[in-house]
Amino acid sequence: MQMMKGIDLSKHNIVTDWDMVKRDTDFVILRAGGNFNGFYKDSKFETYYSACKLRNIKVGAYYDCGKEFYTADTGVAYAKHFRGLMSGKSFEMPVYMDIEVTPRKYRKLITDATIAFCDYLEDNKFFVGIYASDISGFADMLESNRLKEYSKWVARYGKEPQYQQDWGIWQHTSKGTKRGIKGNVDLDLCRLDYPTIIKGGHFNGN
Repeated sequence: MQMMKGIDLSKHNIVTDWDMVKRDTDFVILRAGGNFNGFYKDSKFETYYSACKLRNIKVGAYYDCGKEFYTADTGVAYAKHFRGLMSGKSFEMPVYMDIEVTPRKYRKLITDATIAFCDYLEDNKFFVGIYASDISGFADMLESNRLKEYSKWVARYGKEPQYQQDWGIWQHTSKGTKRGIKGNVDLDLCRLDYPTIIKGGHFNGN
C-alpha cells in the first residue's frame, strides 16, 4: 500500500479553501476536545468534520489529555467525554488520545490511565490509538511494553521514529504547508490501511 498523506487540525489552524486541501490530502485527524483545566470541545471540530465529510476526505479524531492524566479513573472519565464528543459521527481513521504534557514522574500511572482510556473506547467499538512524541512521549512518559496492542501515531521531526518503530501514522513535521491552509500545519504519513480495517470491523460509527 502506498502511504497516505494527511494533516491534523484544531482551532489553531485556519482553513481557507477545503477544495484545495482535498487535492493532495488523503486524511485529516481533528481535535475533538480534551481536558485542560476542565473538559472542553474544540471550537472548530463540528465545522471541520462537516467539511471533510462533504468532500469525502477520510477523517479521524484526537483528544488532548492535558496535565492531570494519571489515574485509571481519569482515563475512563476522559474516554467517556471523548465518546460524547464523537456521538452521531463516523470516522474512517482511528481515534487517538494525545499525551504531551503530563508530568513524566507519573510514568506508570500515565500508562494505567492510557490503558483504561483505550479499553473503554474499544469496549464501545472504537478503533483507538495513542499519539505521543517518539522520545519525550513513548520513551520517557509511557511504559511502551504495556501498550503493544494499540495503534501508534508518533511525532518525530527530521527522521523516521527510532524508539517507537511500530507506528501506523508518523507526524513528520509541524511546519508543513498546504494549499488552502493559512500558516503552518502538521503533516502526517500513514502506512496502514486503517479505512479498510475500521469499516470491515464496523468500528468508529461505521
